[in-house]
Amino acid sequence: MRHPVFDLSDRLVEGFASHRPLTATAFGIDGFDDRLDDRSPGGVAALAELLRGTRDELASLPPATDRDSRLAVRVLGSFLEDRLELIERGAHRTDIAHIASSVADVREGIDGQDRSTPQGWRNVASRLRAMDDFIGGWRESVAEGLARGDLVAARQVRSVMGQLRASVAPTGTFCVLVAEYDGDDAGLADDLREGLEVTRRANLEAADWLERDYLPTAPEEDGVGRERYAVEAASHLGREIDLDATYAWGWDVVHELRDRMVSVAREIAPDADLRGVVERLRTDPAAAAGTPAAFVDEMLERQRVAIDRLSGTHFHVPDEIRAVDVRLAAPGSPLGAWYRSPSEDLSRPGQIWWALGERIPFPLWDQVSTAYHEGFPGHHLQVALGITMRERLSRLHRSIQWKSGTGEGWALYAERLMDELGFLDAPMYVLGYLASSMLRACRVVIDIGCHLGLSIPEDARFHPGERWSHALAVEMLTDLAFLDPDYAESEATRYLGYPGQAITYKIGEHAILDLREERRGRQGDAFSLQRFHADVLAAGAVGLDLLAEVVRGELDGDA
Repeated sequence: MRHPVFDLSDRLVEGFASHRPLTATAFGIDGFDDRLDDRSPGGVAALAELLRGTRDELASLPPATDRDSRLAVRVLGSFLEDRLELIERGAHRTDIAHIASSVADVREGIDGQDRSTPQGWRNVASRLRAMDDFIGGWRESVAEGLARGDLVAARQVRSVMGQLRASVAPTGTFCVLVAEYDGDDAGLADDLREGLEVTRRANLEAADWLERDYLPTAPEEDGVGRERYAVEAASHLGREIDLDATYAWGWDVVHELRDRMVSVAREIAPDADLRGVVERLRTDPAAAAGTPAAFVDEMLERQRVAIDRLSGTHFHVPDEIRAVDVRLAAPGSPLGAWYRSPSEDLSRPGQIWWALGERIPFPLWDQVSTAYHEGFPGHHLQVALGITMRERLSRLHRSIQWKSGTGEGWALYAERLMDELGFLDAPMYVLGYLASSMLRACRVVIDIGCHLGLSIPEDARFHPGERWSHALAVEMLTDLAFLDPDYAESEATRYLGYPGQAITYKIGEHAILDLREERRGRQGDAFSLQRFHADVLAAGAVGLDLLAEVVRGELDGDA
């Protein structure tokens, strides 16, 4: 008989999805695509009641006696602790951020939901018509924060104002989405147009309110300080870290990667310096996708080849997760790439999304490793394989559970692995991977440095001794990671509004590499890379401390 924690986890997923339909859509939980969340203080209080009730039930369960139930108990307990901590410190009252906010959630949720059937379009129309309540509830929460003096930095406020307006502009997400409907149901077309008008009004009124009532009192200081940052970082990582030691380590990695990038650049063009090589790759039509469709085709082909070659040799890839889709976001979204989970029943495949901006042709040199990060063998393998583990992992664990330390650490590790396995089949793609890794190393020093108000070390090769600022963060990202200026602006703003998350990629990758070398050292010639990967993936996106316990087998055995 299965431990009762699995039933409790099932019930929590259903209850959580009813309070957070956008989360349900994001993770492919069926039955909620026509509704939106209640992000008002009352809605948050109702969610807290569900979480506390579940916590009480968890405490009353009998001890777990096997590996799978022990893991399910730990995952459920961690999930409840994390979510309740956010609510109890009033995170909903400061829900204004460049990338991790209700405004981004609803835009990405509606844009990413199924529209392949008339019912799918009816769900979209229903959500658009409910946008006034959704935005109104969110405004009520952040207005409560404003009244209490719990304020968000002005930079984040200006970003969200811009997103609210851009998403309902003629080329924005919602207008483009509604214009896609080409069905013959006149009533549905009317509902979509009505929903668009509701959405336009709600968004523009919210943007005006932020500009008129919130922005004048918002502080210009971006950083959140050491105390809050330590809490946020530990939550994202699932591990407490020494912030000062990590900051110093980040600089070491930055310098090491710079030297490697210079070396690879010489292979590409011995007559140019690193920046000159990057500029050539950015402007060479032969190294770019000429159209958005060509970009999508290139990324899809890379995914197909990787899955075909690595399935059965390095990874177990069930047939039902071999499909992965590539999509492009409409203008108005923060630039970058991200992954969207398959549905629980795997009828909706995993999706890699890119927000490319206006640049065409689009250079490929630094996007191939991104495809492996977001798709296979990165997030797509990690998330989709977890969904298939119905006999081992709880439903919560397979769906809405996420810890960036392992989640993003695995995806960055996947980029490294594809370099080790030879899939970066031209020096320009190796340089792109190193630039990707450099970006994640820069995140460590920028995120910790900006939020803690640190100075750049005197021995650094970048503005030694100066105090961190948004402008210096943008400069570092353009000069060392070679991001385009608009992307660098978006990235730096993201870090300042999402403290502690940006460091998880490089720290998580480092933790996985440490576990790999620890096992290799212990097992010697018996070490199996495929077995190691299977054990890491079987843990799911748990915290780094729990990942180490799972990989070392510390949850195995009888009680």
